[in-house]
Amino acid sequence: MNSEDFANRMEEQRTFFQRGRTMDLGFRKEALRRLEKGVKEHEKDILEALRLDLGRASVEGYTADIAPIYADISFILGRLGRMIKGFKVPTPLAFAGGSSRIMPEPLGLVLIMGPWNYPFHLLLRPLVGALAAGNCAVLKPSEMAPHSSALIHNMIGEIFPSYHVTVLEGGVEEATTLLEQRFDSIFYTGNPTVGRIVMEAAARHLTPVILELGGKSPCIVDKDANPRLAARRIAWGKFLNAGQTCVAPDYLLVHREIKEALLQEVQSAILEFYGEGPQESPDYGRIVNDRHFSRLAGYLEAGRLICGGQTDKEDKYIAPTLLEGITENDPIMHEEIFGPILPVLEFDNLDEVINMVNRRPKPLALYLFTRNRKNQLRVIRETSSGGVCINDTISHMVSNNLPFGGVGESGMGQYHGAASFYAFSHMKSILRASSWFDAPKYPPYRIDLTWIKRLMRFT
Repeated sequence: MNSEDFANRMEEQRTFFQRGRTMDLGFRKEALRRLEKGVKEHEKDILEALRLDLGRASVEGYTADIAPIYADISFILGRLGRMIKGFKVPTPLAFAGGSSRIMPEPLGLVLIMGPWNYPFHLLLRPLVGALAAGNCAVLKPSEMAPHSSALIHNMIGEIFPSYHVTVLEGGVEEATTLLEQRFDSIFYTGNPTVGRIVMEAAARHLTPVILELGGKSPCIVDKDANPRLAARRIAWGKFLNAGQTCVAPDYLLVHREIKEALLQEVQSAILEFYGEGPQESPDYGRIVNDRHFSRLAGYLEAGRLICGGQTDKEDKYIAPTLLEGITENDPIMHEEIFGPILPVLEFDNLDEVINMVNRRPKPLALYLFTRNRKNQLRVIRETSSGGVCINDTISHMVSNNLPFGGVGESGMGQYHGAASFYAFSHMKSILRASSWFDAPKYPPYRIDLTWIKRLMRFT
């Protein structure tokens, strides 16, 4: 599809949106139910595409890519009727007898650009919010997960007419063509480098953006943590999808007093999860392509191996790996790893940890293992991150009651649950003024300024 063809497709969507059909509550609910039904009908195909693109186990594929879509649909369907009505807010005394309300309205035509690491979850979950809010949508899956991209194209084509939701496959050229168009909102999940390109393109049309960008999420383990529990939860969060998760623990900061015990438990957890040969485990994934494999293999040249380090380029396999002897100047501490390599640094007191985290760009997630409530509150208050998870990893993403998103270089905007609906809505302010009371606001001004000052304090 060339630029002209795609512009025509978008014009069809704008025409459909302007007819107002997507505003109807019943239409929105039906769209969500059709999406849910379509995903269910293609569950086996989705799991197979994830296996082919990422070596993903079926259980991991279902829980991480499919189940969150169902959960968001169910959550929003149960609340959509109330959400589209908006909500009342107090009216200033100067407008006595009137009423004030905030009502959501759809933005119009939205672009959702998904990544390759969770190709269904991170493309279709934002789509849930866009449909619930009453928008038309263009989806751009990542070309780096080709089997998933092709399936999304075919599946969405079966579920929706193209004037409501459409998919554009392709690489950089197609993405560039998309970004030349005028959208009413752009939702991008990926890396900060491309995020800047998306934001620059959006600025030409003054298009609002939501960026979910990732970053180096620290995992802090204090001396009072339960080493076995912490180790299992860290190993699970880090090596899920072979470490190719935007909120995976990116580096480990462990108190000197618990370091040895924790690292022994992490190695035990790896053995328990994946056996003596993780390459043979059906539950351990693969690196997405040769370029990312080479990038990750280069990180193994720094520091000292605690465990792992085995690689197989032909199989795109990198073993679950722990590294120590890493310094803050090593490349692995300046770039998001996005793979199954976990650098380990030690600390003596919490001041060191807080200072180190605050010297770096704000991460998408921060993990802290400690039973000390005072230290929990201190880390929460004295650091900034998209989200915080205490005594676990990644699990804060599960709750639809917790908006998910980054801050600073890790992104802007939030979604999940109700936040997904509001992410694709404009919150319109409405004042209904009274027709029986007319405030003395007209010239010539006869009212004393003292009374004006008092009255305006209650707006």
